[in-house]
Amino acid sequence: MPSLLKNGSQERVVAGADGCRGGWIVVLLELTARRARAEIRRTFAEIYDEWAGKAAAMIVDMPIGLSDKGRRACETMARRRLRAGRAGSVFPSPRRPMLDFARYEEANAWGKAAGPEAGGGLSKQAWNILPRIREIDAVISPADQAWLGEGHPEVAFSRLNDGAPCRHSKKTGEGRRERLALLRRGGFPAAPALLAQAKARFRAAVQPDDILDACALALTAEARLDGRALRLTDGARDARGLVMEIWG
Repeated sequence: MPSLLKNGSQERVVAGADGCRGGWIVVLLELTARRARAEIRRTFAEIYDEWAGKAAAMIVDMPIGLSDKGRRACETMARRRLRAGRAGSVFPSPRRPMLDFARYEEANAWGKAAGPEAGGGLSKQAWNILPRIREIDAVISPADQAWLGEGHPEVAFSRLNDGAPCRHSKKTGEGRRERLALLRRGGFPAAPALLAQAKARFRAAVQPDDILDACALALTAEARLDGRALRLTDGARDARGLVMEIWG
């Protein structure tokens, strides 16, 4: 297979993807050479069309598989793993029927009317990513989950940190330095240079924490291939047959 990093080598490549202001940031990592690059794509359909059948594995920071009612067990497991420090970074995903609402107020009212045992209302944070969830849901099939999975960056960083959640917020300088050190420790020495290049190339279209999150997800994709990744799930599938799971 021709090099996906355009350097003429024969390489397997993994990828991590995260939503950003410009659409989606994708970090690609060559497994042997450890070379990496970052790209922005406007829609998830573009990412899927470009990398399905080419990337050995991809992990995306976005819910894949949505319950009709109640909370997803994988999110509860992720919050438990991250404990008080970073547990707030895992917020409840929308239920599948919420994808059909055009206004936040309607989706939130529907959730509240169903009652807390069915999952309750919808946070504004979850509503804001609902268009991105629709993008993924429109293209992914259960068979795609063999190479394309949902991840959570803070779970990924906790694995790199011997099970402990990061101490500092990813929005701070301390948090960025903490995560860069974990990426280097995890086998991503190109992360500092990639961060600097991406900031220069993409400017306001992507934030530094988006890049670091995508790097952590690329390492998660590699860890999934060799059996080192965390898989948080109770094995449940949603109405479309998608497994509800979080990789880290």
